[in-house]
Amino acid sequence: MSVTSRYRQAWEGFWREASGEQGAVFWDAEPALTAGRHLALFEAHLTDPGLPMVDLGCGNGTQTRFLAERFPHVVGVELSAAALDHARQADPAGQATYRLFDAVEKAETETLHAELGDTNIYMRGVLHQAEPDDRQLMVNGIATLVGERGRAFLVELSESAKPILMGLAQSPSGPPPKLAPIFRHGIAPGEVADASVPEYLRAAGLGVLASGELALITTEYGPDGARIELPSKWVVACRTV
Repeated sequence: MSVTSRYRQAWEGFWREASGEQGAVFWDAEPALTAGRHLALFEAHLTDPGLPMVDLGCGNGTQTRFLAERFPHVVGVELSAAALDHARQADPAGQATYRLFDAVEKAETETLHAELGDTNIYMRGVLHQAEPDDRQLMVNGIATLVGERGRAFLVELSESAKPILMGLAQSPSGPPPKLAPIFRHGIAPGEVADASVPEYLRAAGLGVLASGELALITTEYGPDGARIELPSKWVVACRTV
């Protein structure tokens, strides 16, 4: 099974229109505020930091390049070819490698695992954007990539983030400029119940090593001039022994 063509087309349209400028995309905050904060939580649980690091849903590669400065082999994987164009253009030195990838497609995850072996995975805010029927399949794919030795760091918006986003979208003056294209391309945020993430992991044969809460920083600012931060939860997972 692959992701729906509607979902793929929505992301292609979004990334084709998106500017390549750093910070132009709603969630594309500087790595010190995103992957850097996450890595501080993740690194303590990496039993083998020398494994390939896969940035799943890498988008334009901002966080991928940050990871590539800290790990020997980083691969950014992404459903949208237009996003990968941005990522490659922003990484002329080839710090990381980039690959078109459908995490819901079992054959693709098996092929990537066969090439890379067990991997560590960084995934930020991808599940809530996936179709509900695809979420378990995506986590199953993560389990395949992690294998026996890898670790996965997943960050997902909390349930309480959705009313914040919808409130911004429905404000009298319209959604903030960086949020508007997301809705225009039909990528309205879905809701992942807080309790469902550990259930997806468990069903995929993964156990939770650590978890917590940490706001997801965006590049957009509210009417009061404060940067918009969205409640999120993080989890470190590995193969259940």
